[in-house]
Amino acid sequence: MSDSDNPANVYEVTQASVGYVPREQATQALYEALGFRCGLEVHQQLKTDKKLFCRCPAGIYQTGDNFDAQLVRHMRPTLSELGEYDGTALMEFKTRKNITYRLKGETACTYDIDDTPPFAMNRDALAIATEVALLLGAQIVGELHITRKQYLDGSIPTGFQRTAIVGIHGEIPLPHKTVRVLQLSIEEDSCREVSDKGHERVYSTDRLGMPLIETVTYPDLLTPDEAAQAAQHIRFINRSTGKMNTGIGAGREDVNVSIEGGTRIEIKGVQRIRWIPELTHNEAFRQKALLDIRAELHTRTPDATQWTLQSQELDPSTYTRDLFQGDIPEALHAINLPGFAGILSFFTNPGRCFADEISDRIKVVACIEKPNMLHSEEAVLHVDWTAVRNVLSCGDDDAQILIWGPQADIPTAIETVEERCQMAFEGVPNETRKALADGTTIFERVLPGPDRMYPDTDSAPIPIDDARVEAIRAQLPPSISHCLSQLRAWEIPQDCWPFILKRNLFGLLKQLIDEQGLSPVRAGTLIGHTLRRISGDQPGDCSWIPRLARELRSRDLSMDLLKILLPAAFASQESNFEALLKETGYVRVSAPQLQAQIPFLKSQFIRRPRRQTNAAMRNWIMGQLREQALGNVSLADLSAMIDEGVTQ
Repeated sequence: MSDSDNPANVYEVTQASVGYVPREQATQALYEALGFRCGLEVHQQLKTDKKLFCRCPAGIYQTGDNFDAQLVRHMRPTLSELGEYDGTALMEFKTRKNITYRLKGETACTYDIDDTPPFAMNRDALAIATEVALLLGAQIVGELHITRKQYLDGSIPTGFQRTAIVGIHGEIPLPHKTVRVLQLSIEEDSCREVSDKGHERVYSTDRLGMPLIETVTYPDLLTPDEAAQAAQHIRFINRSTGKMNTGIGAGREDVNVSIEGGTRIEIKGVQRIRWIPELTHNEAFRQKALLDIRAELHTRTPDATQWTLQSQELDPSTYTRDLFQGDIPEALHAINLPGFAGILSFFTNPGRCFADEISDRIKVVACIEKPNMLHSEEAVLHVDWTAVRNVLSCGDDDAQILIWGPQADIPTAIETVEERCQMAFEGVPNETRKALADGTTIFERVLPGPDRMYPDTDSAPIPIDDARVEAIRAQLPPSISHCLSQLRAWEIPQDCWPFILKRNLFGLLKQLIDEQGLSPVRAGTLIGHTLRRISGDQPGDCSWIPRLARELRSRDLSMDLLKILLPAAFASQESNFEALLKETGYVRVSAPQLQAQIPFLKSQFIRRPRRQTNAAMRNWIMGQLREQALGNVSLADLSAMIDEGVTQ
């Protein structure tokens, strides 16, 4: 088949032709033109000994095949009191998934599978949630009402999550605006996914039921960078309590994005805040692309209700394994999409096009793993598209796809293709999408409806005692706004701020400055540069650092030595002080001993066959004596000694 036979050459769509602008080139005016709006749902695990509604231990994770029992369940939708089915439940029902839960006796009980009513809410967790709500400036509710939120992806065996609103109407002060907080809730965490392939989804229940808070903002964030700033501020607030779990999965962001003419898309499971700007930027342009596709389709097919696809079963054995990138499947079908020529290759995101919207849904709904389809607008050597079009009796404005997989899954796949193409006439479908590290997203499931919460008849309301709230308020840590103002006043480099705040080290910083006499810049860079470099993301317990400073002071040693001792001390979490000194090669040298070396070094410099200036001499002698001076004489005093010796 020649290149001229391939419609992709006619309908080639590039980033530039659809108006895509890379994020680093985007301006605030561009986001205003798009009508960009974003809101956050920030989830954070609380550091408690027990889970939220039972007495199982929290924070113990099982690895590999380390489990004691398995439980298998299936999704079966039922009519609500209003005689309606939930869209997410219907979608999950189509998948015909076997949902397997792996249970470990140490971390699971009959409450997890709804065979036992909930215990009383963990009051330690409630106190932490109240503390965070107060830090957000929220109004604490007078009575806590526990509700059930439908969870229809199988990640909670009961099919619902117990949750309760703790505070409402808070705010996040960003440098240039205030972002409104709708509410802060306390809830139980869901299962941890182990695998999801085909019709088999496996969860571990070790995380299930752990206390979690959710901070929900209004859609006040008008640029991707604002969204990241707000998420960072919420993280700083949470960490400032010192009562949060840390590490991958302990904090997760769900990001809601929309543009003018689009709809709210929920990007689930954003593991890292630094992903947010690229994810939200690309989602905005994905919605713009889908709106452009809608406009084009309506010019071709004015009455979308009359649109339908045609399919034809083909013999998969007539194709080679190269086409399927694996074994020859049970079934192969060709599908004609009237009026869709050029649409399948239409750019939606970097490296992705509208055909990916279809393929993603086939994987999720029909449970056919990728690769599961090819389309007529991509360069494929293994398909004679002219023959395929002849079989389907296609028109010039039509597009074609081939789908394959198990015979039992093909009807659902065809139905899914038709459904997604019909949605293209409407624009941007409501859905939940999964975040990828490259800044793009893939379809995860249909967005749940608004009526997914109802009262939990197993749990009585919990009165919130005003005296208890005021006692918590009296013990609040400094606000993040105060910490930022103080860091700025101390003139600590800004690249130190995120590490200090996200690791809740502001108190340590203040202690080094107020109690140990370190200059703010020295203390700030010691934590924000040195400690960050040697510790990575897990600084652990840093209470030994002030003790190390006190030890230096009691021995009349210079604080310059603290930076030298820190790596060895971090590795051992403050081992024997004498051993630390020995390990770093420290030797006690007095100021007179250093000063006595200057005349000899001066004579050595004069003999060097190089340009001899006093400035060059000072720098050279400083380099020779610096290592000996560390911990013995401040570098400022050493510099003064050298200046005096050079000018004599």
